[in-house]
Amino acid sequence: MSTENKKDILRGGQFLVKETKCEDVFTPEDFNEEQKMMKDSVKEFVDREIWPKKEEFENKNYDLTEKVMRKAGELGFLGIAVPEEYDGLGMGFVSTMLVCDYISGATGSIATAFGAHTGIGTMPITLYGNDEQKKKYVPKLATGEWFGAYCLTEPGAGSDANSGKTKAVLSDDGKYYSISGQKMWISNAGFANVFIVFARIEDDKNITGFIVENDKENGISFGEEEKKLGIHSSSTRQVFFNETKVPVENMLSERGNGFKIAMNALNVGRIKLAAACLDAQRRVTNSAVKYANDRVQFKTPIANFGAIKYKLAEMATSAYAGESASYRAAKNVEDRIAIRQAEGSSHAEAELKGVEEYAIECSILKVACSEDIQNCSDEGIQVYGGMGFSADTPMESAWRDARISRIYEGTNEINRMLAVGMLVKKAMKGHVDLLGPAQAVADELTGIPSFDKPDYSELFAEEKEMVANLKKVFLMVAGSAVQKFGPDLEEHQQLLLAASDILIEVYMAESTILRTEKNAKRNGEESQKEQIAMSKLYLYNAVDIVTQKAKEGIVSFATGDEQRMMLMGLKRFTKYQNMSNVVALRNTIAEKLTSENEYCF
Repeated sequence: MSTENKKDILRGGQFLVKETKCEDVFTPEDFNEEQKMMKDSVKEFVDREIWPKKEEFENKNYDLTEKVMRKAGELGFLGIAVPEEYDGLGMGFVSTMLVCDYISGATGSIATAFGAHTGIGTMPITLYGNDEQKKKYVPKLATGEWFGAYCLTEPGAGSDANSGKTKAVLSDDGKYYSISGQKMWISNAGFANVFIVFARIEDDKNITGFIVENDKENGISFGEEEKKLGIHSSSTRQVFFNETKVPVENMLSERGNGFKIAMNALNVGRIKLAAACLDAQRRVTNSAVKYANDRVQFKTPIANFGAIKYKLAEMATSAYAGESASYRAAKNVEDRIAIRQAEGSSHAEAELKGVEEYAIECSILKVACSEDIQNCSDEGIQVYGGMGFSADTPMESAWRDARISRIYEGTNEINRMLAVGMLVKKAMKGHVDLLGPAQAVADELTGIPSFDKPDYSELFAEEKEMVANLKKVFLMVAGSAVQKFGPDLEEHQQLLLAASDILIEVYMAESTILRTEKNAKRNGEESQKEQIAMSKLYLYNAVDIVTQKAKEGIVSFATGDEQRMMLMGLKRFTKYQNMSNVVALRNTIAEKLTSENEYCF
């Protein structure tokens, strides 16, 4: 890849301070033929093997989950990201996102089993294992002959993952470690053949990773299947290790490197979780649209009522925004991996660094998409009315399955604070220039505003200016907060939560607008009529959220003249000159949905 192309690819977090051209973003409309075929293949598999069996999945049929996962392995879906030399397909990061997207939508049970196996079950060995470990384990995991699970969480170690108490003691002859401890909330525990286990050696500061084969004769035992709100057929058990002997050659990476493995696994898991929420939103929206068209009240389909149009439009818009942002970030990761490999990095090192570069975007997407599927399924229940509360309709299980997405891969609260924290750290390292743009915003606040009439003749000219102003809002709030609190900023969690919501809305709104602008340029604006409406609707909502969160942040730490100036700046930066008729936007989107009788974007 040329040096010139490298400059075109923004580093993680730079979206906040640099302009992105629509031509430089990847969209779902850019899938190549191979990706389109893979998408169709996965959808056909889900519609045949998973969607018709939703009732069985709700009745805790763990054997069915294992059976479906084994079939997925036979078709190659479990090995998309695995290099060909280990019996995988060796496809790019966008393709791995695509498969995760479309295999996860029908039920959260398969979404969880798939994510736990391909991500945190297989990936640590693929990326951190030595040659012998990869050759021994990865081919079996890639083909579905074996299944993997990830043992990190303990009763006293959740978000604080490095505080685990599980111990690993080296034998006197130095040939094996004896692992003892308790792990909980272990997905795939009931049928896993191999565990990635994290334990502490002696009094090491950081935990260490181990590859542990499931052998009940080797001190491994299990709790009963957990009784859960959702994901009923996802096997979730406690796993107990009682002096389980693990050969020293099964240490994963180096001693004390477990925390790093865990954190990097979570980065990948977060962006993949975002993808796993997308088809779920499409399917919920499809069901809601069909029901709204079929359900007649007061002698007319309820799809004709404005209240229902409101819900359908918002559901579709959040799905479209999630797609836009997720695949934008996925291609950024893929391009960064390619750059690393061109510079001589191994596949494993390139992928680790490629994903780590966009850890901020991974956290943003995890939060946004997990909350969107929760809201989407909640509105889906409402469209169904009383029937939505019944387990005989798909909405009830979709709502329950969606709830876990806000918890695993790091709670949304943790991810919100991480996004801002990582951005500040990148700025301190010089990877993202926040200081210069933040100072420019501060100078603008004390300067005389321009009264020139802007030219909004081009598509999205005003909307892109508004996104740029929302970025100024973040820089104003976060810049002042960093200046005031310095390294103590992390102690002000509610302020960080407010700032992160601004950051999230900026990234999601910009991604949505850039996708639509790109497609309008190549296919004509008329072909993107509804997508233009969704982009404007998303921005309309984003401005409201940013205004509320920025005000909350400002009044939490600024007083007197500083507070008044920042609130005036907020009013200036969130002023929408030619706001669209938001009711008309929603009607345009909803009428397209009901005419096609499905999510059709």
